[in-house]
Amino acid sequence: MRLHRLEIEGFGPFLDRQVVDFDSFSDDGIFLIAGRTGAGKSSILDAVCFGLYGSVPRYESGDKRLRSDHCEPDDPTEVVVEFSTGSGRYRVVRSPEYLRPAKRGGGLTKQASAVRLDMLDAGGDWVTRATKEKRVADELDEILQLSREQFLQVILLAQNRFARFLLADSKERQGLLRRLFGTERFEDVQSRFDERRRVSESALAGVMATVDARIDEAERVVTDEELWGEHDASLVATTSERIDALRAALARAEYRAERRAADRDTAEERLSLADAALTAQRDDRRAQEERDRARAALARLDAEQPSIDEAKSTLQRARAAEALRATIAAVRRAEQVRDAALTAEGAARAEWDAAGIAIDETSAEALEAWAADRTRETGGWQNAATLERDTPARAAELEEAQRQVSAATALVEAGEAERAELPARLQELTERRDALRRSADRVDDLASALAAAKTRTSAAKRAAAAEVALQTAERSLAEASEALAGAQASLAQLRRRRLDGFAGELAIALVAGEPCAVCGATEHPAPAEHSDPVSADDIDAAEQARDAAQSVERAAQERVSTARSDLAAAHAVADGRTIAAAQEEQAEAERAHAEAVAAADDLAAVDAQVTEVGTSIARLDETREEAAATLAAAHESLALASQRDEQAAQQIIEARGGFATVVERIDTTRGHIEAARALAAALAESGRATQAHSEAIGRQSDALAASDFEDVEAAEQAMRSAQEQESLEARITAHAAQREKERATLFDLELRTLPEELIDIAPAELAATEARTAWKAAVAEAGRATATSEQLASLIESAASAHARSAAQRDEHEVLRALADTIAGRAGNTHKMTLETFVLAAELEEIVDAANRRLSDMSTGRYRLQHSDALASRGAASGLGIIVFDAFTGQTRPPQSLSGGETFLSSLALALGLAEVVTARAGGIQLDTLFIDEGFGSLDADTLEVAMRTLDELRSGGRTVGIISHVESMQEQIPAQLVVEQTAAGPSRIRD
Repeated sequence: MRLHRLEIEGFGPFLDRQVVDFDSFSDDGIFLIAGRTGAGKSSILDAVCFGLYGSVPRYESGDKRLRSDHCEPDDPTEVVVEFSTGSGRYRVVRSPEYLRPAKRGGGLTKQASAVRLDMLDAGGDWVTRATKEKRVADELDEILQLSREQFLQVILLAQNRFARFLLADSKERQGLLRRLFGTERFEDVQSRFDERRRVSESALAGVMATVDARIDEAERVVTDEELWGEHDASLVATTSERIDALRAALARAEYRAERRAADRDTAEERLSLADAALTAQRDDRRAQEERDRARAALARLDAEQPSIDEAKSTLQRARAAEALRATIAAVRRAEQVRDAALTAEGAARAEWDAAGIAIDETSAEALEAWAADRTRETGGWQNAATLERDTPARAAELEEAQRQVSAATALVEAGEAERAELPARLQELTERRDALRRSADRVDDLASALAAAKTRTSAAKRAAAAEVALQTAERSLAEASEALAGAQASLAQLRRRRLDGFAGELAIALVAGEPCAVCGATEHPAPAEHSDPVSADDIDAAEQARDAAQSVERAAQERVSTARSDLAAAHAVADGRTIAAAQEEQAEAERAHAEAVAAADDLAAVDAQVTEVGTSIARLDETREEAAATLAAAHESLALASQRDEQAAQQIIEARGGFATVVERIDTTRGHIEAARALAAALAESGRATQAHSEAIGRQSDALAASDFEDVEAAEQAMRSAQEQESLEARITAHAAQREKERATLFDLELRTLPEELIDIAPAELAATEARTAWKAAVAEAGRATATSEQLASLIESAASAHARSAAQRDEHEVLRALADTIAGRAGNTHKMTLETFVLAAELEEIVDAANRRLSDMSTGRYRLQHSDALASRGAASGLGIIVFDAFTGQTRPPQSLSGGETFLSSLALALGLAEVVTARAGGIQLDTLFIDEGFGSLDADTLEVAMRTLDELRSGGRTVGIISHVESMQEQIPAQLVVEQTAAGPSRIRD
């Protein structure tokens, strides 16, 4: 992640818009943010943090004074941060919430906070990706891959946070590490295990309570039912002994249930005998009562016999009269038909007389003949009626023929007018087509010229870029050559020192009394001193440094050669043109080519218009002949329509006669025809009805003569309806059946020779009642004994089963309790470390290792940081301690015992180590920008030199390091600077 640009307006001490270009410090690699105390140096880092995360670390609690106190109500407050990651270049524009003048009504209103995230696309344009705070935060989380706490530890080492991590206690250090590494989930695991332990403990207690409750209930049942026998329940102590005692009581309860069941069976047998005796006496008593009833019923039926005989006679005469019913009804129907026919004949004759038509004879045959003659006449008038109805259509046809004549005449005249204008139009279009064709023929030539112009423009741009690349490569070559020269000089110096120090090395190996390896002497009166030692390893390291510098120089020379070749090739293709001249030529070529292409596009359309006009001339010539033929046909159609109209008018006049219309004459004649035919039909129907009536009277007389009745009246009096006949027959049948049934019943009962007096069944009922009472008591006792046995068995079985399960559950609970205590740092956890602390301790060990790689060099090997898991006093949080190992004393000591400078170096090493580990945990993201805001003023010259050397090493890999300090010596050592200074008016400003 690299910061490129920062814009601040109305934020902190800055009123006017201030712009910081971080890219301008890329070549230097390290720059200083300098200024007097209180000028606003740290506010630059506050602005970066606010732009990316919407908050400022210095205002984590208390008043969030983000808006500048120098702002007027109308002044804006805005921070713009441009940065890049592996996924692209981005820009965040953010404003805090503040009060501004209200647009209406006066006073102040709250200006809501705003934020926008933009991304630079391939075309160099900013494209907005999000404008909502939640959406922007989600996008930045994915882009940065760092939380705010991680950002403050790995990129922006803010003031008052630098030594905090080193000097913090375990609890405070745990809170910081938790935010950095997101280990809250391990605390959640601990909470879940504690909850599982509590649930398991509650469940186990519930099971034990259930066992005790069921044993208590079983003992209560045994006591209530007096089943203890000789056993003393108060002597039982353990749960197993109580269950064994209850099982013995269960055996006594089961024996009692068996005895009560035997008593119930005996009582049931006695009840069955008593019920059987009572049932026999009740049957005899019911037979006596039935016998007496049958005797009374038979006497009543004998008394009803005379009325039954009378009903039989009535039914017999009704059935005889039923044979005459159809004949009598037929005479009455024939009489009704005759009377209706005579009435219809009178009405038809009156309607015929009203028509006033005189004929020779008014018989049915004559009337039908007259109607047939009139029907034939109306058929002849029907065609005239059709012509009369179609009179409007003929008039419309005649009018349409006249309109067609007028239209054909107008069409001929219009065609002549249009034909006269087309030759001039054809000449104009032909001339335009020829001009376009000449322009379109140059499209290919102009396209080639445009391609060449584009090639020269592209080459001119490449030449400009190649010049910049050549300059950069030459600078790199100069730096590499300088570095090679320095490496070679260092190697030569080391070799010279090595040669000079050989005598000293040999003198170190001399031993008194032993021969010298060079001269063989055993006395060594003046051995050389070895004051400036140089080892072979030092020579090898210098040679490797020289070889590396040579490789860098060769690579730089190759880049310079490549850049020069690219520049020469680009100049050749550009043909000596500048970018402006090439672009001007390309624009002119594009304009000419566009005009030619447009002419080619228009040519087809104009050519089509020429063809269309020529086709129109030919079409109009053909149309003129067709229009003349159409006009002649229209005149002919008009003449035929006029002739048909005159013939139809003559035929209609002849068919009307003395009526207003033909239809009226036809309708009147049809009415007369219907009256004649109705009278003929009525005459025929009245004759038929009179004859049928006479025949029906004859058949009735013959039927009366053959029956037992003297006349029609006597037969009608004997008649009965079907329902009355069915009722009479049912009454006669029911009387006979009932009499036969009662006789059969009485016969069977008389054979049983029952006493005449009714039997007394009260003694038998009393005996049965007493037997049933005894049986119910026995059943209740047996049921109670069985229920007690079953209840006791269920309670004992349930208690024994739950007691068995509780043993396994207790074992599981003990395992879960021990695991929960271990995770929570209780019981057997000797270090009192929670699971989260254990995980963070592993991270801390890695952080300490990373810090020691720098601290060893910074302290010349004296100090090393160590992770300490020692128990803290008085139960304080432990497991995340840091101690300092002092190689000079061989002892460890707390970091609070370090001096100010030592604390600074240790804090710096630890902060950089923490940044490395956090970066690795965040997915190995590349950190190209680093800010340090801390008190360098507390360091002496040597310590400051060590710190500067360490910071200088951070520039490797293209990283840019920004340092906030007001120390003058640092201003002398770091030439690249941003100076924050207060103006006379109060607000601060930033200058390079």
